[in-house]
Amino acid sequence: MSVDKTEKPTNFIRQIIDTDIAAGKHAGRVATRFPPEPNGYLHIGHAKSIVLNFGIAQDYQGTCNLRFDDTNPHKENIEFVEAIKQDVLWLGYDWDDRLFFASDYFEKLYEAAVTLIKKSQAYVCDLNAEEIRAYRGTLTKPGQNSPHRDRRVEENLDLFARMRAGEFADGEKVLRAKIDMTSPNINLRDPTIYRIRHGVVHHQTGEAWCIYPMYDFTHCLSDAFEGITHSLCTLEFEDHRPLYDWFIQTVGCEHTPQQIEFSRLTLEYTVTSKRKLTSLVEEGHVEGWSDPRMPTIAGLRHRGYTPNALRQFCYRIGVTRADNIVEMAVLEDCIRDDLNENAARRMAVLHPLKVIISNYPETQVEELQAANHPQKPEMGNRVLPFSNEIYIDQADFAEIPPKKFKRLVPGGEVRLRNAYVIRCDEVVKDAHGDVIELHCSYDKDTLGKNPEGRKVKGVIHWVSAKHGIAAEVRLYDRLFTQANPDARNDEGKAFTDYLNPDSLLTLTQSVVEPSLCNAEAGQAFQFEREGYFCLDLGHTSGNEMIFNRTVTLRDTWAKIEKKN
Repeated sequence: MSVDKTEKPTNFIRQIIDTDIAAGKHAGRVATRFPPEPNGYLHIGHAKSIVLNFGIAQDYQGTCNLRFDDTNPHKENIEFVEAIKQDVLWLGYDWDDRLFFASDYFEKLYEAAVTLIKKSQAYVCDLNAEEIRAYRGTLTKPGQNSPHRDRRVEENLDLFARMRAGEFADGEKVLRAKIDMTSPNINLRDPTIYRIRHGVVHHQTGEAWCIYPMYDFTHCLSDAFEGITHSLCTLEFEDHRPLYDWFIQTVGCEHTPQQIEFSRLTLEYTVTSKRKLTSLVEEGHVEGWSDPRMPTIAGLRHRGYTPNALRQFCYRIGVTRADNIVEMAVLEDCIRDDLNENAARRMAVLHPLKVIISNYPETQVEELQAANHPQKPEMGNRVLPFSNEIYIDQADFAEIPPKKFKRLVPGGEVRLRNAYVIRCDEVVKDAHGDVIELHCSYDKDTLGKNPEGRKVKGVIHWVSAKHGIAAEVRLYDRLFTQANPDARNDEGKAFTDYLNPDSLLTLTQSVVEPSLCNAEAGQAFQFEREGYFCLDLGHTSGNEMIFNRTVTLRDTWAKIEKKN
């Protein structure tokens, strides 16, 4: 397991663990686990749980297991298993030799269910799902006993064995715990613990089983089987804790994990419901689970986020029991801070406008030096070829400039970053009146300096037209136009109605400086004056260069929200 030396804030969970260790609880051991269901890719909320569980194990010299909750095979597959493993490793954590599947315990879980039957604490029920819901009652009305609740132990053992043998159809019978149909906690009203699932090939056990344990039964017992000391989960499972304790105590497990709940992560302009993320993928709103607009860890990785930025985000938002919505700006600030420190600078012209420098020799090429990072000389320099034809960005020229415009105008001067001062002498337009080219002149005495008495305030970026590399640039933005699309209750609206139509803008005519031809897939850069970008992870040598925008240089959405 890698070691993260970043100072981390304390939280109430760490305080509980400190108290437990001081009291000698769990013999001073700390054992956590991260238990994802392989029915989709992990998202930013899972990152919080990964950092919490693996981070606590690191800091307390304990262990953290990676255990897949694979009890629902008709929604799970091996692709999701492998993606989850990759995400955990990418974030900087390792489970060592502690990779488990709930399906590893299917035989032990079956035996645990048999133990409950023998103790008259479980029974086979013939009610269908709708009938079970009706018998369960409501929050204000107690439930009713199933007509099959008092079956004899021998009959229940026989029926359960026949369920396993495949004698009954899906939904024909279930195994239920016998607890209390009048309990104010609905989770204790004889919950289903096994159901029948035919025709499903499990990615780990194949067709060996046709009955599968329910999550609530499997989860807590798996923790007990593995000797987990602190079972950390989100607040929606708080009401399930009495049920987990009942299962562990009634089955007679040797270990009793301590469940501690914390608030889940809700991030602005995203959804983290697996059901909703799945619909975004299956309905074609995004280009798969790894789409850079998705809040999945894979999507963030493809967008250019770094493991360090995500860990810092998790530290910054902290761990509490209070539900709250985290501003997207917090996540974006974390990646800006990381890339500002570590990303090399490069120049890229996203919307090219050709400039002919008329008094610069046509055959001459200069090799100018430019720092890779203005505050880090140890990162070295790179060469910028300069010729008589360059590209500047269309936004850096205005024939009729607005107030306080400090870039290029007819008859005006501007400095080219790391190069000369140029003056716009002529504007060339097409038949429609659109500007297609500028003719400028340069001052050869202004390389890297302003001559005395000369004031040139504007500085713009550029790329040599003869040496620049054509690139596709994808400008990714927030996936939704509403900060909390999950909470919107506008009549007749679905969460997909708030998808941002401008979440992806693809530029096919962009030009980048030639040093980027040596970039590696996934490598991050600051495109000066434009933002932070990374070379697409799918890039291979010789292919067209595609750069994904990770984040802008500033929080442009703050201005939009302020106006609204």
